[in-house]
Amino acid sequence: MSEFRGIYALWRRELKRFIRDRTRLVSSVITPILWLVIFGTGLGFSLEFTGFDYTQFLLPGIIAQTLLFTSIFLGISVIWDRQFGFMKEIMVSPISRASIFAGKMLGVGTAAIIQGAIVILLGFIIGVPLTLQAVILALPLMIIITVGLTCIGLVIASLMSSLESFGTIVTFVNLPMFFLSGALFPVTNLPSWMRWAFYINPLTYGVDALRGVMISGWPTIVPMQYNILIICAFDVVMIVLGTYLFSRRQ
Repeated sequence: MSEFRGIYALWRRELKRFIRDRTRLVSSVITPILWLVIFGTGLGFSLEFTGFDYTQFLLPGIIAQTLLFTSIFLGISVIWDRQFGFMKEIMVSPISRASIFAGKMLGVGTAAIIQGAIVILLGFIIGVPLTLQAVILALPLMIIITVGLTCIGLVIASLMSSLESFGTIVTFVNLPMFFLSGALFPVTNLPSWMRWAFYINPLTYGVDALRGVMISGWPTIVPMQYNILIICAFDVVMIVLGTYLFSRRQ
């Protein structure tokens, strides 16, 4: 029971930090609006989708972007806790390192999913055609996508010792994963020699799965069950790696 209480306490702490940060909440609303309204409208005139609106195509990509940026960036909380001495108190508490990692992962992941849900709500507001069934199917996909991405942020934070180093590495990881995921344009339209960079990116399959459930009739890159299988395999690998590196941290 002490392990579960420890996980719950860390999850609740991360969630409170997110909710009380009004700047982060405001940016979580403004940034997707800029992408969907300005970028979506502007680029939509230059791209053609048979039977699909570009803003409708873009929404799952922006949801994935929000999950990616939030999940990885919030790993910075590990460095903050280390610098202010809170991490030392957690490490000497009577719970395992695996539980500490799980609590951090669940807290950061919950914050990312909340921001992703805000993007879905914005999609309704700006008129993106969405059904209740699409939203219900998208939510569990968002959860499994967030798990692996959150672990990436925590792994990076476990290896870094300063905020500056963390920011540099996160930018190096975030941008390629986002731009090479098909979030902004269809992967199928790319030349074959370039597609390999998209196929080795786990976020590609998250974006593809979200489009498959949120856009009726959208042809996914691979069958939906393979998308889910790849995402879950990525999650398992990152959880094992993250727990191992976190347990070795002094």
